[in-house]
Amino acid sequence: METEIPAMLRAREAIRPERFTFHSSRMRMHKVVREELETMNRQGLRCAAELADARVDVMSTACLVAIMAMRPGYHREVEQELQQVARENGCDARVMTSAGALIEGLQILGAKRVALLAPYMRPLTELVVQYIENEGIEVADWRCFEIPDNLEVGRRDPLRLAEDVTALNTAGVDAVVLSACVQMPSFPAIQTVEDRLGVPVVSTAVCTTRRMLDHLGLEAVVPNAGALLSGRYPLPSQLTR
Repeated sequence: METEIPAMLRAREAIRPERFTFHSSRMRMHKVVREELETMNRQGLRCAAELADARVDVMSTACLVAIMAMRPGYHREVEQELQQVARENGCDARVMTSAGALIEGLQILGAKRVALLAPYMRPLTELVVQYIENEGIEVADWRCFEIPDNLEVGRRDPLRLAEDVTALNTAGVDAVVLSACVQMPSFPAIQTVEDRLGVPVVSTAVCTTRRMLDHLGLEAVVPNAGALLSGRYPLPSQLTR
């Protein structure tokens, strides 16, 4: 969240007049296991209150698996809770989650069948797959790298994904999720893999950036960030700003 989303916003600044500031409040987590994810989620309300002090225009959680590992549809509950805290602290920001952004990004693409890569341990990845499928999107194939250490996930070379994706069966899919995790970097590989596969390629960071721009009422364009940020996919009527 703190690297790839600002990188995309900076890239957009090179071609559009809008300028952005980026603010963050951190929830502590070291090992990507359910117990730590549950503890981290409880820190979200504090973070929302802290970010409200900056009077941001849009606010989002970062950790997708912390949401998707809980229960189906949980991102909607979290968004409502965080929005309430923001309002109580005098902030009118649009509030979203990276988990919801991935679902909505795939909906914007009209994707009904996807393949994905994730860094999580297998049981957590299975929960992510189930969560996505509960939202009406089939996960035709997936691979997980089973990296338990959160810092190691963030240090992974994003260009390795261009090779990793070859292990996926992408035949007949509408989109590929190159990184289902905001923490696992993928931005440098997105356009390369999309050009090679010939189908839209996204990541949770790409989808989060897209929905941030939507909420800000700005054209969803970022250079070399794949189809979702190409300007070719308008916002569907069911996804209001």
